[in-house]
Amino acid sequence: MDSNTDIRDLARRIRIHSVKMTHRARSSHIGGCLSMAELLAVLYGRILRISPQTVDDPDRDRMILSKGHGCAALYAALAECGFFPVDWLESYCDNGARLAGHVTCGAPGVEVSTGSLGHGLSMAGGLALAGKRDRRPYRVFAILSDGECDEGSTWEAALFAPHHRLDNLVAIVDYNKIQSLGSVKEVLDLEPLAEKWSAFGWAVREIDGHDVDAVEEALANVPFEPGKPSCLVAHTVKGKGVSFMEGKLLWHYRTPQNEEYDMAIAELETRP
Repeated sequence: MDSNTDIRDLARRIRIHSVKMTHRARSSHIGGCLSMAELLAVLYGRILRISPQTVDDPDRDRMILSKGHGCAALYAALAECGFFPVDWLESYCDNGARLAGHVTCGAPGVEVSTGSLGHGLSMAGGLALAGKRDRRPYRVFAILSDGECDEGSTWEAALFAPHHRLDNLVAIVDYNKIQSLGSVKEVLDLEPLAEKWSAFGWAVREIDGHDVDAVEEALANVPFEPGKPSCLVAHTVKGKGVSFMEGKLLWHYRTPQNEEYDMAIAELETRP
């Protein structure tokens, strides 16, 4: 059995939970949940120095999901890794539930509330600076959407981090090429994206964000350069894992119901 079979299976379970949660809640953003499943699986399965027992340890790694609308996938990863019971996922998006429709503090393992796009990297930068000044060994990881790279606050944070030599900070861009109202190229072309981060003073790598070996190899070797924050541009597919959702703008907001739901679950449950 290949050593990453368990990570691939964790990514598959994250996808199944995400489809079930958005179906039950009739909520949005399933496409962006599916695109980052391998990123979350590798982070929580192999990289992050945090566990259900160390959620309050001042030296724990921090993970911020800046694309807070993709929270179903994060909640699924946390539940699968034991931070809270899996049956909590059934309350996703219910009124008064701890698992709100954008990432919200209150669930074990959630560091900060997010969802106002462009804010997550700024908060991650502040946490990384505090770690440096307090001489703490923790790293801070932030997953960004490509669409939020339209935001000026993202680029303010991108200037801030190299200035303060925050080599304990890692930005991961879930570059699935589709945002709310169209393709990234049509709405506001980001290319050359990797070169932009590099020009701002980051050490940058580009990978296939669905290749768990490539994701792990990259994240196991941060910082990419001493004295620089690291940016991982992860090329992904919106809706990855469900054939009729892959690369489709429709599944940014659409929720899987009826036959679509049955087909999605069947496909995910039968994939290796």
